[in-house]
Amino acid sequence: MYITLSVGGMNCGKCVDKIEKFVGEIEGVSLIDVDLKNAQVKVEFNPPATQELITEAILDAGFEVNAHHS
Repeated sequence: MYITLSVGGMNCGKCVDKIEKFVGEIEGVSLIDVDLKNAQVKVEFNPPATQELITEAILDAGFEVNAHHS
Protein backbone atom coordinates (compact mmCIF):
# COMPACT_ATOMS: atom_id res chain seq x y z
CA MET A 1 0.00 0.00 0.00
CA TYR A 2 1.23 3.51 -0.82
CA ILE A 3 0.26 6.88 0.58
CA THR A 4 1.53 10.34 -0.28
CA LEU A 5 1.33 12.99 2.41
CA SER A 6 1.83 16.75 2.00
CA VAL A 7 4.16 17.76 4.80
CA GLY A 8 4.84 21.30 5.96
CA GLY A 9 7.93 22.53 7.77
CA MET A 10 10.55 20.52 5.86
CA ASN A 11 13.38 22.70 4.63
CA CYS A 12 16.66 20.79 4.77
CA GLY A 13 18.37 17.43 4.74
CA LYS A 14 18.11 17.15 8.52
CA CYS A 15 14.31 17.35 8.17
CA VAL A 16 14.43 14.46 5.69
CA ASP A 17 16.58 12.41 8.08
CA LYS A 18 14.23 13.09 10.99
CA ILE A 19 11.13 12.04 9.05
CA GLU A 20 12.87 8.90 7.78
CA LYS A 21 13.91 8.04 11.36
CA PHE A 22 10.46 8.54 12.92
CA VAL A 23 8.48 6.87 10.12
CA GLY A 24 11.10 4.14 9.73
CA GLU A 25 10.50 3.00 13.30
CA ILE A 26 6.96 1.88 12.41
CA GLU A 27 6.71 -1.87 11.88
CA GLY A 28 5.50 -2.62 8.36
CA VAL A 29 6.98 0.44 6.62
CA SER A 30 9.08 -0.73 3.67
CA LEU A 31 9.88 2.49 1.77
CA ILE A 32 10.04 6.18 2.67
CA ASP A 33 10.56 8.70 -0.13
CA VAL A 34 10.85 12.27 1.14
CA ASP A 35 10.49 14.88 -1.62
CA LEU A 36 11.81 18.09 -0.07
CA LYS A 37 11.17 20.21 -3.17
CA ASN A 38 7.48 19.30 -3.43
CA ALA A 39 6.95 18.97 0.36
CA GLN A 40 5.67 15.42 0.04
CA VAL A 41 6.40 12.15 1.78
CA LYS A 42 5.54 8.92 -0.02
CA VAL A 43 5.40 5.82 2.14
CA GLU A 44 5.00 2.18 1.13
CA PHE A 45 3.70 0.05 3.97
CA ASN A 46 1.89 -3.10 5.01
CA PRO A 47 0.09 -3.99 8.25
CA PRO A 48 0.56 -3.44 11.11
CA ALA A 49 1.52 0.04 9.82
CA THR A 50 -1.42 2.34 9.09
CA GLN A 51 -1.83 5.79 7.55
CA GLU A 52 -2.77 7.09 11.01
CA LEU A 53 0.46 5.77 12.56
CA ILE A 54 2.53 7.29 9.75
CA THR A 55 0.77 10.66 10.08
CA GLU A 56 1.28 10.56 13.85
CA ALA A 57 5.00 9.81 13.43
CA ILE A 58 5.45 12.83 11.14
CA LEU A 59 3.58 15.04 13.63
CA ASP A 60 5.72 13.65 16.47
CA ALA A 61 8.83 14.55 14.46
CA GLY A 62 7.66 18.18 14.57
CA PHE A 63 6.17 18.65 11.11
CA GLU A 64 2.71 19.45 9.81
CA VAL A 65 0.68 17.06 7.69
CA ASN A 66 -1.39 19.36 5.50
CA ALA A 67 -3.43 16.93 3.45
CA HIS A 68 -3.23 13.32 2.43
CA HIS A 69 -4.26 11.32 -0.56
CA SER A 70 -3.47 7.91 -1.98
